[in-house]
Amino acid sequence: MATVDVVSAKKLVENLQTDLRALSNEAKKKYPPVKEAAEAGILRIRTVVAKNKNIIPALVACSGEIMQPFLLGCDTKNLRIVQICLASIQRLIAKQALSPAAGANVINMLWNLMDSGIEDLKVLQTTLVLVTTSTVVRGNALARAIVICFRLHFSKDNTISNTASAIVQQVVCTVFERVLAEDEANAAGAEDDAEKNVLKSNSRLPPKSLRPCATDAYLLFQDLCQLVNAEHPTWLLGLTEMSRTFGLELLESLLNSFPQVFLRHKEFSFLLKERVCPLVIKLFSPSLKHKQNMMSTGPLVADKPYFPLNMRLLRVVSVLINKYYSILVTESEIFLSLLVKFLEGDKPMWQRILALEVLHKLCVQLKLLRSFCQSYDMKAHSTKIFANIVNALGSFIQSLFVHPIVERQGSTTDGGITSSPGIVGSMSVGGGVTPQPAFAYKGVWIPLINVAATGSAKPVFLEMLDKLEPPTVPDGYGLSIAFTCLLDVVRSVSAIVTSELEAEQRRKDKEQGVSPKINGGPVLDRNDAVLDDVDPSLKNLWEELVNASWCGVLAALSLLLEACTDETGTQSILKSLEVYASLCGKLGMTVARDAFITCLCKASLPPHYALTVLNIATPQNISNKGHKRNVSRDGLSNQHGQGVDGNSNEPGDGRNQVVAVGTALPTVQGTQQGPVMLTAKNIQCMRAILSVAHCHGGILGTAWHLVLTTLQHLAWILGLKPSTGGSLKVSGASETANSVITTAVMGELPILSAMLSRLFESSQYLDEVALHHLIDALCKLSSESMEIAYANKEPSLFAVAKLLETGLVNLSRVEVLWRPVTAHLLEVCQHSHSRTRDWGAEAVTSLIKASLAYKFQPPLHENLKLQTMLLSPLQELSVIQHPDIRQKQLECVLQVLHNNGETLAHGWPLVLGVIGAVSDDQGDNLIRTAFKCFQLVTTDFLPIMPRYGLQICISVAAKFGLQKEELNISLTAVGLLWNISDYLYQNRVSICEGLEKESNLVEGTNDSSPNEAPVPPFDALWLTLYSKQADLCVDSRPAVRKSAGQTLFSTISAHGSLLQQTTWSTVLWHVLFPLLDKVKKLSGAAKQDKSDVSGGVNILIHHSRDTAEKQWAETKVLTLAGVARVFNTWRQQLILLGDFPRAWALLLEHIEASALSTSNEVSLNALKSFQEILQLQSSSPSPKVALERATSFESNISAPKPERIKRTTSNDMPKVKSSNEIEVVMDDFTLWSTAWRVWHSIGINGTKPPTSKTAKTLPSQAFLTTLLQIFPTLFQHIKAKFVASDFQKLSRVLQCAVSVPIHADASPFILPSSMLDAELTGLQEAALNAINCVSKAVGASETMQSMHPAVFDQLLTFVTYACQAPSFGQIETRVISKTATKQSAEYLHSWIQCKEKWESFRGCLQAEWVSMNYVPFAEKSLSMTTSLYKKTATRPAVMEQQVLQNILRVLQMPLGLKYACPSASTWKLAVTSLLEILHVGLPVARNPAYSKHFKSMWLDLAAALELFLFSEHPAPATLSVEEQQQDEAMDVNVVLLIQNEVLPYSTALPPQFTAKIMGLLNRGSIHSASSSSFLDTNNTELREEFAKTCFETLLRFSFITQSLVSEEGAITKMAMSALLQRCQEVLRKYVEDERLSGKCPLPRSRMAEISFVLKALTTLMESLKKAQSGNVDVNTWDQVIDLYPTLVDCTTCTSTTVCSALRDVLSQYHDLLLPPSSAMQNGR
Repeated sequence: MATVDVVSAKKLVENLQTDLRALSNEAKKKYPPVKEAAEAGILRIRTVVAKNKNIIPALVACSGEIMQPFLLGCDTKNLRIVQICLASIQRLIAKQALSPAAGANVINMLWNLMDSGIEDLKVLQTTLVLVTTSTVVRGNALARAIVICFRLHFSKDNTISNTASAIVQQVVCTVFERVLAEDEANAAGAEDDAEKNVLKSNSRLPPKSLRPCATDAYLLFQDLCQLVNAEHPTWLLGLTEMSRTFGLELLESLLNSFPQVFLRHKEFSFLLKERVCPLVIKLFSPSLKHKQNMMSTGPLVADKPYFPLNMRLLRVVSVLINKYYSILVTESEIFLSLLVKFLEGDKPMWQRILALEVLHKLCVQLKLLRSFCQSYDMKAHSTKIFANIVNALGSFIQSLFVHPIVERQGSTTDGGITSSPGIVGSMSVGGGVTPQPAFAYKGVWIPLINVAATGSAKPVFLEMLDKLEPPTVPDGYGLSIAFTCLLDVVRSVSAIVTSELEAEQRRKDKEQGVSPKINGGPVLDRNDAVLDDVDPSLKNLWEELVNASWCGVLAALSLLLEACTDETGTQSILKSLEVYASLCGKLGMTVARDAFITCLCKASLPPHYALTVLNIATPQNISNKGHKRNVSRDGLSNQHGQGVDGNSNEPGDGRNQVVAVGTALPTVQGTQQGPVMLTAKNIQCMRAILSVAHCHGGILGTAWHLVLTTLQHLAWILGLKPSTGGSLKVSGASETANSVITTAVMGELPILSAMLSRLFESSQYLDEVALHHLIDALCKLSSESMEIAYANKEPSLFAVAKLLETGLVNLSRVEVLWRPVTAHLLEVCQHSHSRTRDWGAEAVTSLIKASLAYKFQPPLHENLKLQTMLLSPLQELSVIQHPDIRQKQLECVLQVLHNNGETLAHGWPLVLGVIGAVSDDQGDNLIRTAFKCFQLVTTDFLPIMPRYGLQICISVAAKFGLQKEELNISLTAVGLLWNISDYLYQNRVSICEGLEKESNLVEGTNDSSPNEAPVPPFDALWLTLYSKQADLCVDSRPAVRKSAGQTLFSTISAHGSLLQQTTWSTVLWHVLFPLLDKVKKLSGAAKQDKSDVSGGVNILIHHSRDTAEKQWAETKVLTLAGVARVFNTWRQQLILLGDFPRAWALLLEHIEASALSTSNEVSLNALKSFQEILQLQSSSPSPKVALERATSFESNISAPKPERIKRTTSNDMPKVKSSNEIEVVMDDFTLWSTAWRVWHSIGINGTKPPTSKTAKTLPSQAFLTTLLQIFPTLFQHIKAKFVASDFQKLSRVLQCAVSVPIHADASPFILPSSMLDAELTGLQEAALNAINCVSKAVGASETMQSMHPAVFDQLLTFVTYACQAPSFGQIETRVISKTATKQSAEYLHSWIQCKEKWESFRGCLQAEWVSMNYVPFAEKSLSMTTSLYKKTATRPAVMEQQVLQNILRVLQMPLGLKYACPSASTWKLAVTSLLEILHVGLPVARNPAYSKHFKSMWLDLAAALELFLFSEHPAPATLSVEEQQQDEAMDVNVVLLIQNEVLPYSTALPPQFTAKIMGLLNRGSIHSASSSSFLDTNNTELREEFAKTCFETLLRFSFITQSLVSEEGAITKMAMSALLQRCQEVLRKYVEDERLSGKCPLPRSRMAEISFVLKALTTLMESLKKAQSGNVDVNTWDQVIDLYPTLVDCTTCTSTTVCSALRDVLSQYHDLLLPPSSAMQNGR
């Protein structure tokens, strides 16, 4: 910062020196003294800079000398010199480098320039800078500076005048800002008190108590007041003139900007009281006198200064009241009275508007209004300022409508009555035009203008400081600002009372230690307790605020409400009325409250309709607390017309257009004739009434009757009728035939209904007194409606419905309302009018049910008195004989049982008898009601019921299930039977004990025959339950049958452990098997058409259940599955029965018959049942397991505790077999042989191929899969006696099953889209699993070893399916395969020898049935074959039956097809399996001990190898290089097998086989292209690695370095001869092709082939030379020498690779060209 100051100071010095030089140059000729002074100033500045480090302070000290040249220059009056000097002086001022003396000299210099009229703007600028930048100018110098600005303000030059005006205001404000800074600097010190005598002495000297800056401000303000008052100033000497308007602006600016100064310093406060206020009053007086005089002589012609002066005076008054009311209480009273007087009708409109704007600014300030009321209205002998303000506003508003011509002379409409712009020639404006908000009353239309937001004042006329003439008042502006002002008065009064009342509430809560309540519900004005404890003075203030204003507010708002045509404006008025009604209610001012409520109610109804209704409904005896309305105030709204009761429906009033037409509500005095029309404003007022009642219900008191009467009439006119719960809804078209409701209102009706409901819901927040007021009003309304109903007129049910709604939400304090509400509703129930009576009963029963369901504290069962009180109305309903009332009473019994059923004891049989006596002819309603009661009994009261009543409960439930009136009740009754069974199981110990005590009351079962042992009481209870459920299982309705069946079998499965052994026989032969027989009989007789399949119920039915036959099929499935589940679950108990084998066989007969059914559903599920009974466990299931199984029938039960039930004595119990005896019974082969016979019968008959080529149905895949999945489980029980013939039966079933095609429609869901996606189907997997089970058993049993070949045969049969799908009888099928090639089709054609079969195969391409994809199945079978052979290769049966040879024969097909296979994975798996099998099988075949079994196998092996290595089906062109290499690797693996497993053991192999193998190696040793053309460029068949491996194998076995035995020599000669012969052929072919090709090069494959041959020959000859002498014969050398001419022919080749290989092989002939020698051996 210091561096910056130094730089700034140096820059200032430089600028000053520059300016002095310029001044010296300008003045050197004409003004030598100036030149000399400038030069001296330069030297002085240099001296100061040289001697001082702090330049600025040094410059200040010598500023007089430095300023001297500039002052002399200004005295020259030379324009150029003056400009230079003023610029330099401004620099010094800006850097604060002037001393006070220098500053005074500058002021004097500026004064001289001002007098000379030179550079006025520069003078103003310099003065402003001098005053605002520092405080060096004070006292008289400051006064002279201000006078300079003032005098220039009166310049004739507008620019100078305007600039001076702005600078004057800035300089004046700067003087007061100095005071603020001075006060802040001396904040710690106390202000000196000025003596009043000194202040009043009119001394020209300022008070000595003021500080310097405050003194200047004091003198300035005092002179401003004197100048405005046309007096001479005492401080601003030299100022001779100033306009009052400008002076008032300055005064207002200072008063508005610096209230701290005037409030802190008593001297300034004294100026306000003694100078400003008298001045304002004085300036107002001439205006008033002039106005009165002008009024007496003629029309008003205002002088030019009149508007500017009055406007500025009112601005000053506004500031004085707003800012300084605390010290100007008396003066403010005068000002406020003047403002009120200005609103009178004899004043010009613009003056009234100005007064309105000032009042508006005051009305938005809460503290001011509170102070007005407290300081004036509450004083005994003071002017009622606040009341006068409100009344003046109301009078002003009314005058605009009463005297429109006189009052609106100054508006934009020149006199006359203004018509609505929405009306042109009595026609409404067109659509799309939004009407302007306005007020229309008795032909007067005044627009509504948006002047300011609520709570803020935005004056317009007070801001017109540039206007000299009174402006034209816009039409409607005066009314709009008065309306806004009135709304702000309401808001302010409400805010004052509400905020202080809430503060008192918080104070009281804090004193009582109550936590503040969270605002969770509506505010209902519960402040009575607060008002009792509040300070009386504060309460009086609130009452005076409301008392002083409510009459004027009500009168004005009533008129405006009637005249308003705008929805927003209307809403504001209604909100204000609501606020004042609330305030009056809070403060206990009943007259005022009822007046506002009456205003709202009248506004919501049509005018003439409201007169009749409200005059009748108005309460007569009202306690009058508070202010009484006098005649003068009441007449405010009615003295000039109809007031609020008149009809002001203006033609252009959109809010008064009819939106709903309804009928009048009949009354005791009579019914209004003709329709009743409601307008949009009526609906809006209705909303306001609802808001008042909802938010302020606690203060309505006796006004509730008025409010509810109005709402009742409005609801009737709008067609809102009571609905369930007491809410109102829109009635149907038939009920409102005489009503017309517009679309807009129709959409609003649900909202109004919801608001009505919320109104009565909010009654729960009312105190008890307010609640009684509400109930009394509703009862009175209801009594009036009952009187109307006696006169055969349609009554309103509004009161009854709302009594119900009120009671429902106030159950927490039921003692307060129960007796009056129910007593009145019981009277309503006895009424002769059916609708009235019905609603009375609805209300009573609803209240009883709701009260019994309410959670009281203490609980209801502990409060006998309360319970008696609540049930007494239900008892009294029995006296009423009306049937509909009895129905309501019966419906109410449900809730009584629910809450008080535990009080019943021995009356349960009677109650159950009444409930169960319901029959079909008694109607649906009674059945429903009775069944609901029964549901409640079974759900809640079984534990407290006598035990002998349980059997009655079961019978009653069965009756409800068998009734045909209500399907849902039947289904629910079935569920109740399950609940009863669950209850019996859970409480078995207590029930048994109870039954033993009450055994004489229990009826025995008739299901047991006389020869059988008697059934115990508890078991008899279960048998009754089972028999009743079985009866329901054959009901004519499918849904009942299904539900009953599920429940029956779930019950037996879950709770069968409770039955004694002797009872199980009864269950089987008297419940289950008779049920199976009935279902079989009824299902067989079921119709197949679609008539009456819904059981008399109008429901949609799926196509799988659209006939009776299909529905009975479902029942049959369910029944059979249930019985099977019982056999499986309770096997241990059933086995103990002596006739269990007979029951087992009978069940299997039912399963077999169902499995062979034509219904796929029945057959499939029969197999599942078969599967179920085969999955038997070793012991009886625990209760938990039984329950888990029972849940499969879609029932929910609880797991019981493992208890034992006390039964009869041990002597009475039948002898139980031991566990060993049970196992013996279960291991009885006759049981399982019967099951095996049934399985085989189902398999043979179910998979029998049709004799024709077409078939409508075939066994489904699911059926076949399930059938085959049963076998492994069954096989575990029969494998001990499973023989070869049994396996043949199994194989037949398996082959038939896997051969069954599927329907074309189902193929997309079963068959894959391509071979790549193929997987085993469930059926194929089950077939292989069955084979695997047998295979494991055969391998584990010595006696079953002979079945191994049969197993292999079956697997190999499945393997052939990969290339040749099996047929199913004569059925025509087609194969879906996206990867099958043309080659595979041709091969299959050649494979099938029979022409007729091929033609049939081709005809199947369009068949309805589709063959399965057998590729994965065959491949899996091949894998199983390989695995099984590897385990059983040495088994005698396997070797004797030539299993290996059979495998080779089967594999020849996929190996030969190779790339023509339907799937590439087939031949690859075949090769892999072949290698694995040969690695195991060849050692066995070479074993001399077993070789006799493999003699015919070797040729099959050679054929298989040849078919694979040299397949006739080449690889596809799309095969990638990687895939070619992988396939070639498989070929190499086969050659390696020959190399390692065949050729080393050639001595033990047949020679013919060995020769074939050598031929194969010879054929593969030299790779060549498949095409014979020398131009063939396709080299995809080139197998270099394969050829290399073949050649290496030939080399390995063509010669060896050691001695050879005779057998090896034969192989060597054979291999050598074949190799050399192959080379000779390739060389000759190459020479011929090269000669024919000419200049065209041979393909790369041919060049590679010849190169490989030449390299092979080189290697061969090197090996021959190194071989032992006895290993190479002469014929071999001859063949080698014969190759030489052919090699020479190859020398014409141009390929470098071939030439290099040719050179190497020819060099090997070097030793052969030597002269012959007798000792030469092996070429040497």
